[in-house]
Amino acid sequence: MRHHIYLSPGMFGFGRLASYDYFTHVERALVTRLRARGDDVVTHVAHVSPTASIRRRALKLTELVASTCDPTNPRAGPIHLIGHSTGGLDARLVASPSVALAVRPTALAWRGRLASVTTMNAPHYGTPLASFFTTASGERALRALSALTVVALSFGSPPLAVARAVVAAFSGVDRSIGLKVEVFDRATEALIHLLDDVRGTDLREYVDAIAGDQGAMVQLMPEAMDLYIAGVEDRPDVVYQSTASMAPSPSARMLLQELWHPWSVVSSAVFAMIYTLTSRLDRRYPCAASHAGDDNEQLLARVFGRPPGARANDGAVPIRSQIWGKLVWAGYGDHLDVLGHFRDSSPVKERAMAELEGDPPHVDWLYSRSDFGRPQFASLMDAIVEGIIAASPT
Repeated sequence: MRHHIYLSPGMFGFGRLASYDYFTHVERALVTRLRARGDDVVTHVAHVSPTASIRRRALKLTELVASTCDPTNPRAGPIHLIGHSTGGLDARLVASPSVALAVRPTALAWRGRLASVTTMNAPHYGTPLASFFTTASGERALRALSALTVVALSFGSPPLAVARAVVAAFSGVDRSIGLKVEVFDRATEALIHLLDDVRGTDLREYVDAIAGDQGAMVQLMPEAMDLYIAGVEDRPDVVYQSTASMAPSPSARMLLQELWHPWSVVSSAVFAMIYTLTSRLDRRYPCAASHAGDDNEQLLARVFGRPPGARANDGAVPIRSQIWGKLVWAGYGDHLDVLGHFRDSSPVKERAMAELEGDPPHVDWLYSRSDFGRPQFASLMDAIVEGIIAASPT
């Protein structure tokens, strides 16, 4: 059997930029596991504007599938959509029978072969972090944070001076009037200049795209997602599965433990700030279903010892906002850990062997102290593949 897998990136969304490949670890893990079962697999990554509206992003995903899946061949194999963060909402929108995407019916003919929709840490009920990013200073902060992410994951870590400038700017979050947007702008420019001409141009286009279209940030606000939930239906013949994670709540003690590692201090401080923003809930829009379902609640209780509270999050999305359909994996990890972008604490020899076998190095920059590593990533990928296999026609 040949599986056709389409991957849709999230709020830091792109296929490849600089030397940072968003889905490189996920693609490799899926292909390796499906081929080990004797199946063939073809993967595609949607190239979407990072913060464009969910509908615009969904149209890009629709066009990609329609142009690559051989829609006229009913025996070409099942189609699976996998979305991380906002990408999970793109996938649900494309699959929904109740939504008009303003495309020709032939462009959606492939939906008869759609077998599964997998969402990884997606904000199904919104995220408070989006509310901050829709402010004037928040938009500047998002650009700087996105550029910092690309450079950090490309080089391992950006210059401490630039990262510290971002931390200093974020320190004014609680005094919104005092949040100096020019600091974010200078940090973004400094990060772009770190790259060579070609990669620097790509990064500039990326951050300019964030400035030019903030549609997704408005739509990811909890108040706006309330309408998304009311209008987007699940396809009855498609399996919906999700993964969810949360990070330990940051504390001053955690920062003190990293004093001998300057980069870890800065990274931890940035994570603590966005974690705090994400934990600010409005009781009227709690970023969660009233009940996640008995099986899902049991999984959460089994993994964490007790069901997580409403404020628990992965640094970008509350954990209870991440649950949709069947929860197939839950654990400690931050928003980028689950993509394979984690701090690899494996022995040096093990890392070297993995790279010889074609596994790119795992690089992290948002230090959340989640202790997410190779075993957790393997477990996560196993769970997703099991769901894909179960959803596929025999």
